[in-house]
Amino acid sequence: MCDVFLCVKAPDFKPNGDPTKLWRSVGSVVKLNCTALLYWDPSEEQCETTLQWSKDGQPLTNHTLYLHNTTSWSFEATYFSHLVVSNLLEFTLREAEDFGLYSCTVRNISADFNSPSHTAAVIAAIFLLLLLGIAAVVYSRCHLNFKLWYKNSYGDYELNDGKLYDAYISYVNNDYDRKFINFILKPHLENRNGYKVHLNDNDILPNTEPSAELLMNISRSRRLIVLLSNAYLEQDWCTNNFRSGLLHLLELCQQPILITLEGQFKRMSPEIKQQLSENEHRLTLLTWRHNSVTPSSAFWKELALAMPRRVIFHKDSAGDPQTVLQDDKDPMLTLDPDYLDCRSDTDPAGDLGKTTPVLPAAPVEETQVRASDIDVSDLGTRSYEARSDFYCLVTEDI
Repeated sequence: MCDVFLCVKAPDFKPNGDPTKLWRSVGSVVKLNCTALLYWDPSEEQCETTLQWSKDGQPLTNHTLYLHNTTSWSFEATYFSHLVVSNLLEFTLREAEDFGLYSCTVRNISADFNSPSHTAAVIAAIFLLLLLGIAAVVYSRCHLNFKLWYKNSYGDYELNDGKLYDAYISYVNNDYDRKFINFILKPHLENRNGYKVHLNDNDILPNTEPSAELLMNISRSRRLIVLLSNAYLEQDWCTNNFRSGLLHLLELCQQPILITLEGQFKRMSPEIKQQLSENEHRLTLLTWRHNSVTPSSAFWKELALAMPRRVIFHKDSAGDPQTVLQDDKDPMLTLDPDYLDCRSDTDPAGDLGKTTPVLPAAPVEETQVRASDIDVSDLGTRSYEARSDFYCLVTEDI
């Protein structure tokens, strides 16, 4: 018979000896329970039965912060006794340093309790919120610039539509509106962006019906711009039935551009504001504010987004933009058409098989130059860059 030394036998931790993870937040109370089953022979010397707690490998000696409550009980088996030892560790997570790996040790076996820290998760969440906030601020301040860059880089040109003007501007011929159109809006569109505009200070919808001249001019324009001032709203088609007039206006142009003035927009009637709000998806509503004078203001950027894509010509480029940009093969739009060759046909009979003699041209009689009544003093300052490649006139004597 051999002796069995039970004190050197490894204890069993209940429910198991595997590490346990506990998720807690700062300020919460943590209770860690360590229960071990010890094998003990009463005939042997007393075995070590004390449970020791440690944090990250360091023993816990501060009993004021960590409260221990140890209990034990025993029961006998056939050849040996069992001793159950339990220890309850209770403490409060006051700061991030209180998180860590807590271990319960008895004899030479230990059970681990791991309380992972939330610091990394909190830092990641704060960083993500900060990143989203920065992205929102950048988008709110620069989204118009991004849209303009995309339009000027990848937008479609509107040159082959046969229209003469980029915008048809309708306004009322009073002092304020006339100054705004002629000294602010028109110079910016023509001089800064190179657009060609057509101005009209007449009633756009007299008797709620558009005139033939109006229909023709609007059909020649790519955009319709209306300065919707208080004076404009005093016209008959606005005062009688604004809803009906607005629907007529939307029939003239699919996406009109309405410009309102900040101070006057606040004094508009609720009916007009309601109609503009209901048809917001069918029109572009811009508001001229006190800070819209600068070319980099949001007003001009929104107006540029509503206008056709700008065509930028370089000094080394030549020819019609419809030919250069759109690769138009129309013989009337080619740069070097064959019909510009005005030389006489050496075989006018063509395929008839007949030959006729080619006679020399009649000498040109010199005529006396007479003084003209036309003023030619400004010929040196005129621009002669107009196209001359459309027609070639050929005359012959009968």
